[in-house]
Amino acid sequence: MLFRSRQRGAKFYDAVKYMQQTFSCLENCRMPVLAAIQGGAIGGGVDLITACDMRYMTADGFLTIFEINIGMTADVGTFPRLCKLIPEGWVRELAYTGRRLSAQRAKEIGLVNEVFPTHEALLDHVMATAREIAEKSPLAVTGSKVMINYARDHTIADGLDYIAVWQTGMFAGSHMGEAFKAKAEKRPADFPDLRPLRHEM
Repeated sequence: MLFRSRQRGAKFYDAVKYMQQTFSCLENCRMPVLAAIQGGAIGGGVDLITACDMRYMTADGFLTIFEINIGMTADVGTFPRLCKLIPEGWVRELAYTGRRLSAQRAKEIGLVNEVFPTHEALLDHVMATAREIAEKSPLAVTGSKVMINYARDHTIADGLDYIAVWQTGMFAGSHMGEAFKAKAEKRPADFPDLRPLRHEM
């Protein structure tokens, strides 16, 4: 009986780890991920949006750490990420009560970048932001994301050392030259794409 219980526990642990990875891949991917939220981000929706780089909502939007309302603890990424994004007191209030956090309040406490009156205005802004990012050097954008994630989880001294090591191997003078040249010639810059990822078999 004890053996079966442990087997169930191990199986559940594996399932949770797999579900966590489905959201962590957004945080770990090379390019920024922008979340456009209309309506509610509930339970797993909170896990999803907190793994994104930036969040934008419509005015009628809200989020809820709903797991407490069904007798469970959020387990797929809400707490590790939310505690880095907003003050701990807000995390605790949302976690313990299951209350809805409105879009406007989410913006006030720094969880959401901007709030829009309509879905159309939301998408217009998010797509414009995505296009603006896409005009930059993909290597520089990727480096920025890696450094921001690393700095969030390490000391300032560790972050400074890590970016020095990164720049040693990844700095591309040709990208900087193209950025200056494109600006002088008043044209969009033409940067090479990132190399495709090689997945281990």
